[in-house]
Amino acid sequence: MNRRRFLSTSALAAAAAPAVLSSPLQAQRAAAAPAATGPLPPSIAALKNRKGEAKPITIAERQARIDRARELMAKQGFAGIVVPGGTSMLYFTGINMGNSERMFTIVLPVKGAPFIVCPYFEEARMRERLTTVPSGDTIRIYTWNEDESPSKLVGKGLSDLGLTSGKLGYEEKGPAVYMIEIAKTCPNLQVVDATPITAGCRMIKTQQELDLMTLANQVTLSVYEAAWKAGHPGMTTAAFSDLMGVAYVQAGFPGFSSCETGIYSALPHGSIKPQVIKENDIVLIDDGCKVEGYGADISRTFVYGKPTDRMLKVFDTVHKAQSAALAAAKSGNECQSVDAAARDIITAAGFGPDYKTFQHRLGHGIGMDGHEWTYLVRGNKTKLETNMCFSDEPGIYLTGEFGVRLEDCMHVTPAGGVMFTPQSPSLTDPFGKG
Repeated sequence: MNRRRFLSTSALAAAAAPAVLSSPLQAQRAAAAPAATGPLPPSIAALKNRKGEAKPITIAERQARIDRARELMAKQGFAGIVVPGGTSMLYFTGINMGNSERMFTIVLPVKGAPFIVCPYFEEARMRERLTTVPSGDTIRIYTWNEDESPSKLVGKGLSDLGLTSGKLGYEEKGPAVYMIEIAKTCPNLQVVDATPITAGCRMIKTQQELDLMTLANQVTLSVYEAAWKAGHPGMTTAAFSDLMGVAYVQAGFPGFSSCETGIYSALPHGSIKPQVIKENDIVLIDDGCKVEGYGADISRTFVYGKPTDRMLKVFDTVHKAQSAALAAAKSGNECQSVDAAARDIITAAGFGPDYKTFQHRLGHGIGMDGHEWTYLVRGNKTKLETNMCFSDEPGIYLTGEFGVRLEDCMHVTPAGGVMFTPQSPSLTDPFGKG
């Protein structure tokens, strides 16, 4: 069971969610949970709908992304990159597509205009979607019939631009079968991983991207606080998650939510077992919403009642670890140094060594995907750059007892990480409102 359970609690949630095409030019329909009934809790009813604050990514910004990709390709000897349906396609073109057995892809060449390869019978509908693509009216579309090889058209499109050799990058999330067929039919091109190009663009956020992520994180934290105020001992964790789902809709951005309590909070991604929140037990909530495709990922740990001294010690240790990681997230530092800064605090407090209780990496890149390149983990010597964005989420998980995780997202600056949201101050006042 995926912990990131989408809670569509009403027709409003379905209407507010962006269209997703799960196979070429076909809309994916998410199954809706039962609609919420009865009056909203006061804390949730008081949430402001902030949808009007979100400013969509412009065509000019997408053009700048394509230009940046070309710069990276030229430096690294790429003839082009193949970008099937998925987040990178959305990033460069604004086209929200999935994948099926029929190849649909856009190719970004190092020089000349991008081109599309798609089934013949989908061309007309594809052209309808070019309004979000830079110079979309000039995009070439190479079509194939059901008994033809679409992979050959990738090579033809590049050849028409005079690109017959060199490295051809393939986006990491695309179907492997596409990559295999392209490699067979384009023997003069070296098919390689496109991540140096796609992540090379996507890892560094622009101010507009940072603004969208700021809004996503602010909304997520306000939803958490509203649900915390409306929650209580005796409530099931599923009901608490539903509260968060309703709150996201009220705030204008349907999102994801998970809730674990007691011994199950010691499982970093939770449990499928039914749970009931009890007085004086740990409650751990996680996940976030998206704003114009850009996400938040926040965790809060709290107690309704009185925490034990052991709970307080664990929380204090995790809080210090999160602060240490934030200070270490400076431009020029290696990614692994941020993980080490937090892990050293936890080990020094007696909860080590290594992954004994802090069982996962310190953080992941975040942007249009909840987890994206690069990662704050031991062994990653990638140098941090200004405006990279990450989760900062140390945790201590005591099997059979409880777990504490504090997670906020941050962006890198020369002086250290800057969080989109304030740190949680305590187990009993997790939003600093007491």
